[in-house]
Amino acid sequence: PAEFDSAIIGVADRFGMVSVVAYDKEAILEILMRDMSEEEAIEYFDFNIIGAYVGDKTPVFVTLI
Repeated sequence: PAEFDSAIIGVADRFGMVSVVAYDKEAILEILMRDMSEEEAIEYFDFNIIGAYVGDKTPVFVTLI
């Protein structure tokens, strides 16, 4: 969704697969925490975002170190 555009950090490539959008996981959580608590944001992210498969173009979520 457009609300998460600022969390895009690049594109991830997999052999034999289409390229997919790569998001910064922490940035996604910060966006979610504008409207919910940290605990709610983590639960929402785990169930509704990272837990959702939307086909070959399912994005990846990166934890930056």
